[in-house]
Amino acid sequence: MHAGTMVPGVEVFLQRYPRMTLLPIAGREVLLEGELQFSATAANHPEISDAYRLRIAVPEEFPSALPVVEELDHKIPRNGDFHVNPGGSLCLGSPLRLLLKLSKVPTLPGYASHCLVPYLYAISHKLQFGGKLPFHELDHGRPGEIADYVELFGLQRREQAERAIRLLGLKKRIANKSPCPCECGRPLGKCVFNKKLAKMRRLASRSWFRALSTR
Repeated sequence: MHAGTMVPGVEVFLQRYPRMTLLPIAGREVLLEGELQFSATAANHPEISDAYRLRIAVPEEFPSALPVVEELDHKIPRNGDFHVNPGGSLCLGSPLRLLLKLSKVPTLPGYASHCLVPYLYAISHKLQFGGKLPFHELDHGRPGEIADYVELFGLQRREQAERAIRLLGLKKRIANKSPCPCECGRPLGKCVFNKKLAKMRRLASRSWFRALSTR
């Protein structure tokens, strides 16, 4: 059995994007490559139809870990203004925000609809019309990620958000004894903020959050 058949929704994804192909590779990672064509719109913005040649590496842990997407033809400028990472992968948003979106529709078509296509739409809009990206745009890289986590957690400062991410990488019993990131003066286990972290903890493994805290 090809590992790709174990990815939730891969058959629907290939039907929806028929110019994408499932590549045979060794190991448990799944690799798709080809031209992804889409038509999309957004509130107060025009419909855009466009296509990008992509390589999508889907990890074995999907949907509890995110795919890595590369654009192969350099149609997207390689700089922070277009949210391309130094290694060439596309920065679709903060990883935790993407994982939250994916958790609502935890399939490959869900990832495409809620994470990938919105990014491609925004890039196409910027390429065609100039100006800023049409949606709420984070700063590129780590500063933008942390700013998004401050908002996700309902905190005030980036240091608080960084502590919250670190606690998600610890065993629950250890994290609960640590000072709460909200700085209420109580241990995490005795603060209502613990409910927010409990929701996030269900999304991914401790190792995923440990890697996130050291990005």
